[in-house]
Amino acid sequence: MGHPIEVLTTAPAAASAVHDEHAPQTQAVLAAVLADVLQVEQVPVDAHVFDDLGADSMVMARFCARVRKQPDLPTVSMKDVYQHPTIHSLAVALAPPPATDPVDTKLAAVLADVLQVEQVPVDAHVFDDLGADSMVMARFCARVRKQPDLPTVSMKDVYQHPTIHSLAAAFSADLPAAVERSAPVPTAAPPPAPAKTAQYLLCGTLQALFFFGYCLLVAAVSVAGYGWISDGGGIVDLYARSVVAGGAAFVGLTLLPIVVKWALIGRGGPRQFPVWSLAYVRFWIVKTLIQRNPMLLFFSGTPLYVWYLRALGAKVGRDVAIFVRQVPVATDLLTIGDGTVIRKDVLISGYRAHAGQIQIGRITLGRDVVVGEASVIDTETSMGDGAQLGHRSSLHAGQAVPAGESWHGAPARRADVDYRLVPPRVCRTRRKVVYTLLKLVTVLLVDLPLAIGGLAFLFLAFPGLGELLDAGPVALTSATFYLNALVGSLILYFGTYVVGFLFVTTVPRLLSALITPGRVYPLYGFHYSVQRTITKTTNAKPLLKLTGNSSYVVHYLRALGYHLGQVEQTGSNFGEAVKHDTPYLTSVGSGTMIADGLSVSNADFSSTSFRASWVSIGAHSFLGNAVAYPAEAMVGNDVLLATKVMIPIDGELREGVGLLGSPAFTIPRTVFRDATIDAHLQAPGELSRRLAAKNQHNLITMGLFLLLRWVDVFALAVITTAGLDLSDRYGSSALAASMVVAVLFVTVYTVLIERASTGFRPLTPQQCSIYDPYFWWHERYWKLMADTQPNFYNGTPFKNVVWRLLGVRLGRRVFDDGAAIPERTLVTIGDDCTINAGTSIQGHSQEDGGFKSDHITIGADVTLGVGAWVHYGVTVGDGADLGPDAFLMKGSEVLPAEHWGGNPAQELRDDELPTGLRTSAPASSAAPDGHARIGRTHDTMEELMEVLRQDALSDGQHQAVPPQRMAGRHRARQRHRAATR
Repeated sequence: MGHPIEVLTTAPAAASAVHDEHAPQTQAVLAAVLADVLQVEQVPVDAHVFDDLGADSMVMARFCARVRKQPDLPTVSMKDVYQHPTIHSLAVALAPPPATDPVDTKLAAVLADVLQVEQVPVDAHVFDDLGADSMVMARFCARVRKQPDLPTVSMKDVYQHPTIHSLAAAFSADLPAAVERSAPVPTAAPPPAPAKTAQYLLCGTLQALFFFGYCLLVAAVSVAGYGWISDGGGIVDLYARSVVAGGAAFVGLTLLPIVVKWALIGRGGPRQFPVWSLAYVRFWIVKTLIQRNPMLLFFSGTPLYVWYLRALGAKVGRDVAIFVRQVPVATDLLTIGDGTVIRKDVLISGYRAHAGQIQIGRITLGRDVVVGEASVIDTETSMGDGAQLGHRSSLHAGQAVPAGESWHGAPARRADVDYRLVPPRVCRTRRKVVYTLLKLVTVLLVDLPLAIGGLAFLFLAFPGLGELLDAGPVALTSATFYLNALVGSLILYFGTYVVGFLFVTTVPRLLSALITPGRVYPLYGFHYSVQRTITKTTNAKPLLKLTGNSSYVVHYLRALGYHLGQVEQTGSNFGEAVKHDTPYLTSVGSGTMIADGLSVSNADFSSTSFRASWVSIGAHSFLGNAVAYPAEAMVGNDVLLATKVMIPIDGELREGVGLLGSPAFTIPRTVFRDATIDAHLQAPGELSRRLAAKNQHNLITMGLFLLLRWVDVFALAVITTAGLDLSDRYGSSALAASMVVAVLFVTVYTVLIERASTGFRPLTPQQCSIYDPYFWWHERYWKLMADTQPNFYNGTPFKNVVWRLLGVRLGRRVFDDGAAIPERTLVTIGDDCTINAGTSIQGHSQEDGGFKSDHITIGADVTLGVGAWVHYGVTVGDGADLGPDAFLMKGSEVLPAEHWGGNPAQELRDDELPTGLRTSAPASSAAPDGHARIGRTHDTMEELMEVLRQDALSDGQHQAVPPQRMAGRHRARQRHRAATR
């Protein structure tokens, strides 16, 4: 336009209501921009842009785009235009309220710095209006915590108060300057001195000697037993000898942990002792024998489990049902009252590791207590008679649930939810005795004889097979020996997959007809046995490991019994770790994607009864990691379930939202992704082409998986057969040596395969679509990953050796009692860290069709609690402490010596620290030699921002739309810390 634009700024009477001194100036500039878009000289500021000026949505979208290019104007979205359809009302609505509260100004300044803009309106929604996502706001929270004159802000606070103004109002009373204490804050006790390297090496040596001795014992018993069985003269004689040998093995394996426990430890009270000490070696031997007892495969969910706990020293009442497979270790201090039920996947070990110390404390559960699935019970906790703890919840040290109350959350707090889901049924002692006797008869007369004497039965029934597998004298130098091992391993490995698939897709389906959904059955009866058989046989991990993260997993799950309806194939509908109580009562809606760790709870249990129910997972949803999905879930379609979320079973049906935390609260359903993630899928037919290419890549990955795992089986067959062959000449020591060689081979082989799958290069942070070739390559890395092998070395120095071989940058004397680290080369862990059982340090996240990964840096002297979860892009400072069952969200920064807990995790104040959670101050900022120690926190932190997308049209309804962009186009930038040794 060749002439200047004149702007009519005559305001109506309501102009006096303008609460910002800059509103008239903003109004004038907005009017000028709109006039330019409409190609007119001027526009009245009180004219309706649609009714009076004749604009349409396309014109106003251009107006919004031009406003964003003005650095001195606030962000305007189409939603704002529809809600405020005049220039005057729009300027008034967008004008920030007066910053009378200094907290407003300071918080706004921090957020503006994080977003890299000059200013942010204090009443703008940080997600909807400013376009931030959880990663950006995690950085905001971290920077706020560094300001001594600002309150501590967590991600949960941000979700609950999504504007700077509301956030400041919520925390105005929490300013540090306003805090008055009636008494001085006690100085935290200094942490115990870390173990010396000599203690560390001595502990590892003693643990290795114990392992060698155990192998000698097992080998001696195996050689003697197999030789005695083989001397049988016929099928009947062989079977009788197998029954006797199996019974002896059953009694021996059952009594050995009990005898060793009372001999090495006896009965003790609450205590603590350093890791890597002689006291720890005794504790580790007992723990290993108890928790890795193969007889637990038969004990779990039966009265035998309760009797086993009593033999180990626990005080367990009558009518107690425990469905946890892992046996508590500190049984002397465990008390469980009559009628209590502990559901599956509960972590209740009775001990924890903290700041280099093993701490053993009491756990007291009263009468008729309910402990929900996937919960964590720390030491020094109690629940009164009739108390309840919800699923995916946790009790921290010092917490006590009063009698009759229901608690949930992490850490747990009082709730008005009834988790007693199944009415009781009469379950007399006679029923338990009969069930137990039948179970023992099955184990002693069927399972163990086949396991122990199966090879001898095959040789007797098929003499030709015996000749094939017998290479004669000097077998190790004979080609026939290796050929026989090759043929035998091929038949064993691939035959197991074929027969296993046929079995799990037929026999359990026939049994499922015997279970009526919704009907309550008593425990320890016929229907209970059927339900347990269905659960055990249909959760076939090898088959799911093979097909997971590919298009073929939906066909397997459908054949297994899942009701999937009309599948929208994504190529990643399900991960590699999904389990259920019964697949025949599980339905998943169309377009839903599920990450690893889903546990479908189709069966609810009381101490005397159970009930199988339908579980329906909604359509077009995304389920993150470690989700326990109850049958009573009040969750519908189009829902984002975050990692470790506690799914609500009360209240209104949740749809079109996201759920995060325990207890869960709502967050935006929209999953923020960079525009480039979807750019290549917009062309016609591109998605189909990419999916076909992904399927081809996944097929090659599945073939490699089968081939490489078969090589593993073949090598183990050679090693084991060689040990048996040499035992004729060198005795049982040859078989024991073969056991040690087998363990070493599996470790080295799996490490080699995993490192080769990455080209012997470290992983790099990524942000891409699941249809990007990089993601397919990363899926291959997951498939070939040694996911369980490191757990063999839990609680020993050898675990650290394995982690280093796998690429983890690990400091000295780290105590790892059972961590899972999928992206090894993205993780750095400092000296003398203490990592508890059930901890996950995950360097990636998959949300809908997007994949992201980044570094994780954990400083020295850090403690990660039982069942804690550390997400990608996280930095944990020296001496920090993360509580049990905590979920440390992506991008979080924990400063040195801070205590964090909860789901999602946030910093805990002194009065929030659970009893017994001793403050661990950092040791020294540098090693004695003056060099930086691995994992030390530096002043710089990872800058993790993502590109804010163009805002989309909003019709006022709650729907999954991309968040709106701030004024100006922001580019993602990402700097990754180079951790130094």
